[in-house]
Amino acid sequence: MAPHVNLGALLQAELQEDAAHREDGLCVVGIFGKSSTQTGPLKGSLINTLADKHIFSLFGESEEGDSADSHIEAFYDQENRVLYLLLSSVCDSRQLLRACRSLSAGISHSDAHDFWKGLDRQHCLHLLYMFSVCHVLLLVHPSQTFDVSHDRLFRALDALRQKVLPLIRAAIKDCAVSKEWKLNCRPCPPRLLFVFQMTATLKVSGNGSDSGGNPDKPKKHSPRRRLQHALEDQIYRIFRKSRVLTNQSSNCLFTVPANQAFVYVIPAAGKDPVGTLLGQLRSNCILSEQDTTPVLSGPRRYQQMRRSARQPSGESTSMLMGSQLVDCSLKEFLWQHVELVLTKKGFDDSVGRNPQPSHFELPTYTKWVQVASRLYQILITNTDEELAELATKVQSQVKVLDGFLDADTKFSENRCQKALPLAHSAYQSNLPHNYTTTVHKNQLAQALRVYSQHARGVAFQRYALQLHEDCYKFWSNGHQLCEERSLTDQHCVHKFHLLPQPGEKPDMDHNPPIMNHNSRGRSTSSCNCGRKQAPREDPFDIQAANYDFYQILEEKCCGKLERIALPVFQPSTPDPAPASDPVQRLPSEGSGDAEKLKEPSTAQSHTPGDTSLSLALSLGQSTDSLEPYGDGDGAENQVQPKRPSLIDRQPSTVEYLPGMTHSACPKGLLPKFSSWSLLKLGSAKSYNCHTGLEQPGFLPGSSFLLPWDLVIRSRSEEDAGLLEPLDGGSSSWPAPNKSLAGKRGSTGGLGRGRRRDDMARVFVGFEYEDSRGRRFISSGPDKIVKALGPGGAKDPATRVLNTDMPLYVPSPSQGRGLKPHFSQLARLFIVVPDAPLEITLNPQVQPGPPPCPIFHPEQTEVVLPPDGFWVLRFPYSYATERGSCFPPKENQPLSNYKVLRGILKATTANPVPQ
Repeated sequence: MAPHVNLGALLQAELQEDAAHREDGLCVVGIFGKSSTQTGPLKGSLINTLADKHIFSLFGESEEGDSADSHIEAFYDQENRVLYLLLSSVCDSRQLLRACRSLSAGISHSDAHDFWKGLDRQHCLHLLYMFSVCHVLLLVHPSQTFDVSHDRLFRALDALRQKVLPLIRAAIKDCAVSKEWKLNCRPCPPRLLFVFQMTATLKVSGNGSDSGGNPDKPKKHSPRRRLQHALEDQIYRIFRKSRVLTNQSSNCLFTVPANQAFVYVIPAAGKDPVGTLLGQLRSNCILSEQDTTPVLSGPRRYQQMRRSARQPSGESTSMLMGSQLVDCSLKEFLWQHVELVLTKKGFDDSVGRNPQPSHFELPTYTKWVQVASRLYQILITNTDEELAELATKVQSQVKVLDGFLDADTKFSENRCQKALPLAHSAYQSNLPHNYTTTVHKNQLAQALRVYSQHARGVAFQRYALQLHEDCYKFWSNGHQLCEERSLTDQHCVHKFHLLPQPGEKPDMDHNPPIMNHNSRGRSTSSCNCGRKQAPREDPFDIQAANYDFYQILEEKCCGKLERIALPVFQPSTPDPAPASDPVQRLPSEGSGDAEKLKEPSTAQSHTPGDTSLSLALSLGQSTDSLEPYGDGDGAENQVQPKRPSLIDRQPSTVEYLPGMTHSACPKGLLPKFSSWSLLKLGSAKSYNCHTGLEQPGFLPGSSFLLPWDLVIRSRSEEDAGLLEPLDGGSSSWPAPNKSLAGKRGSTGGLGRGRRRDDMARVFVGFEYEDSRGRRFISSGPDKIVKALGPGGAKDPATRVLNTDMPLYVPSPSQGRGLKPHFSQLARLFIVVPDAPLEITLNPQVQPGPPPCPIFHPEQTEVVLPPDGFWVLRFPYSYATERGSCFPPKENQPLSNYKVLRGILKATTANPVPQ
């Protein structure tokens, strides 16, 4: 028994043929189609019936690990000179089951569709191969109904064959076959036969009484044969309508005979399979006993079998049963077509008035293997280096199948293409000429919603990505708004542009244009000293906000005033560079002292409750000295010695701090400019407490500073106290509103009973300014100074010094709009009297909720000399290296934006006694 092998192995093997039949012709029969999902014989069992041998298993067992790919198995019947090719593909139930198992659980719908269509394209290439090397083809149906999807399949194969014909001609041009074979790329137009399997659901009677005619009059043909004739007519009409079959057979993918049966219906198996098998065995035994003629081979044997089959012999006779013709077997049905091939008569299936004869060639096994091997390389395997280029070109032509086979994708593409204009219209509706990324994303989401309402199928995701790209191109092509936001959290109104480089002029014709940022926001601000107001543009960088604007006004107003210069970066190289990562950088010196602190890093000390480390490192003090007005128990006077290794070392002259100084930046770095300003307006007498500040923009009655009375002991009575330290210990002067124990009349004022104590009065004023230039002095976190008479402000300054003052307060003059306006802390006025007294200035600002760092000037503690009228200008905006600290929104609490208490500290400065 000769086993079946894979076609690739058969083509590579050297088959030893019988010398007597080596020059005989070879008929190639191909079998393809679909197999039933029910348990039963597969397509391979048809070869068992045709060859009278058990070649293929009835149950279709296969080796483990078989894939779902299509493959062709071959069986060569040398005795009858017939080569059977069996195509197994995803159309078979077992291959379909393997394909379903190979799919992963989480695969997308589009990927699954591509997987199935890949198997379909592979199946079509195998079919094209079989239509190019076979003489006869059997199309197997698992039921008695013709599957009209084969019409679309054959039209796709015909289109693919016309595309790859030049490539196939190039592959077989050197083969030893006829010119007609080389020209048409096949031995002859193959004849296609149809085999249907009748299911048990179709019930017919033997005498045809159910045909609707006279039950007593028998029919000439059996019901099965009449079904075959009906299927032939139906199939022929379908293929003629779709022009798969034409008059000239040489131009068709396949042919069907005009005067021979090309449809065979296999009857349904009986309910008793054992009885059916016994009947077949009995009929075979009777035929073998009566057959005494010598055994022949080839076509003569088939003719002898047909003559013996016509003679009556038991149950297998072909006599007329009630004038009905007995149906032929499957082997007889096929062999009448194979006999035309083996006898070299060929197929004459052309019809019409002038039928053209079609070419035909009966090759030997050697010639057929030579042609079939080359076609196998370029259509299926692609392993031969010489034919690799042709195989690549064939694969590029497979896309012609998509228009015929992939109807789902074609419908989906048409549907998605119709949905794209609707989605584009939804994106562009109610759009300004220039808009931001947020608007773009919102409009894109709306466009995707419209698209998803109309688009369907496997092309949904691909066209959704195209919608993304189209909308982005529309936005970036002249409609993109500048995304830069000002320090007051207002975006630039220009379209996307570039900033001019130093020394470069704006160029509107450049693409993209070169221009400065502009939010069209304008406000009114005062200069450093507050005596002159001017409009200002909405700043986009910290230097324009905190330095450039005030430098312009200094030339007109306060440029000649005495000032305390805050330290800034002094370069030692012509091209200094900013620090690469100033937040994460550690100080290079004093690391040993930093380790001794045993406290967390400064980058994490952002909250008000955790200001101990950052301020202790910057001031060289303990945590108790940071809040001198916090608890009122004298703890503010306990000053720890400074750490010179962290404070007094020289700053860098190579790298500068790119932002402002705050609690999270490392030591040893200074900015290129100071965002703070400390000026002296004049002597202490230059401030008149009865008239207040004579500067523009103040609300009526709100320009008066708050008094802060400090007790100074006389030297005649407390001589012993001069020997005690005055560095913040027990003899330091108390905080505001704190009285000394055992002293009379210490509740305030310069009373008459105070003969031995002197009083010094300091004036303090926290000035707030809004965007319209309206200014006022605050007497508390939520209170404005209002002096109705000429006596000045009556509220003491202890309230504003003992609490955290807000950085922003609601403006007393709100506009007509719904958006609230805020007044920002702009300046701190301090009048230091001519007395033995030192006022230490230590401003600390937290311009946002945690983890916002605490900002402070470049010099953390500044001592104000006596007899001076000083003004500290706060920064207009606050920013770190990572971004800006924007002003509060409508729904954000103002308590998170504050100036920490302890901004002023008073100590005596008595001279050494003579």
